[in-house]
Amino acid sequence: MHINSDINVLGSLPDWNLIKVFLSEDMVSIKEKGGIHTYTAIKTDKSVKRFEKAIKATLIQNKKPELEAIISQSIKSNTTSAETLLLLFWNASLNNELLFHLNDKVFFPAFYSGRVSIKNDEVVACIKDLKQSEDDLKKWSEITITTTASKYLTLLKKFGLMEGSVNKSIVHPHLNDAMFILYVYWIVAISEKPNLVSSNWLSYSFSEKQAFLDRLLQKKFSKYFNVVYTGDKLSIEPLIPYESIYEYISQS
Repeated sequence: MHINSDINVLGSLPDWNLIKVFLSEDMVSIKEKGGIHTYTAIKTDKSVKRFEKAIKATLIQNKKPELEAIISQSIKSNTTSAETLLLLFWNASLNNELLFHLNDKVFFPAFYSGRVSIKNDEVVACIKDLKQSEDDLKKWSEITITTTASKYLTLLKKFGLMEGSVNKSIVHPHLNDAMFILYVYWIVAISEKPNLVSSNWLSYSFSEKQAFLDRLLQKKFSKYFNVVYTGDKLSIEPLIPYESIYEYISQS
């Protein structure tokens, strides 16, 4: 597992409009256009560089150009909309292995069991458990682990998945039809196996498996994808090109 500090960095990001800035800019071009204060109230170049690195590596980039294009379109449309934040959550979870692990072991078990909140201690315990087997974590101090746990919960709040300040509670988002379609295209593109029935990414639909399958098979979605489901096998074939799907559903 490759582990970095991006959860800490992004959990501390005060200005999420920088995400849109770094779609097309870098520190060199920013300086040429008047400096960082033209874009943000963050005071130092060093801080902005840290944010730039984490934003690009975890939130924006994707190994699949077709998915990166969808992310870019959504960010340009509205960086902080609930829909864009969910796309960024999916992408960050794909790019950041520690984030994916914490989602898998802490957030989604709490989410699907109907719990109201997640305690910082639970995240700390999860990281400490992972530390036993991951060399990258063995050098982490107690304060680094505690801070990362806190920033993880803060980052979930920034993604719109938790709310509150001291005692954060879990938010249960409902994917509207447009986001459901994007989610389906997303999971097809990132899945290494054609059979999606046991994909780890089904949790990211924010619905129980059967509810997801029932919705997937609704006739109104038939113009967006073909579905073959036999009980133990699930395959999905997108019908609209990835480079067109975001604009297509935005105009529907």
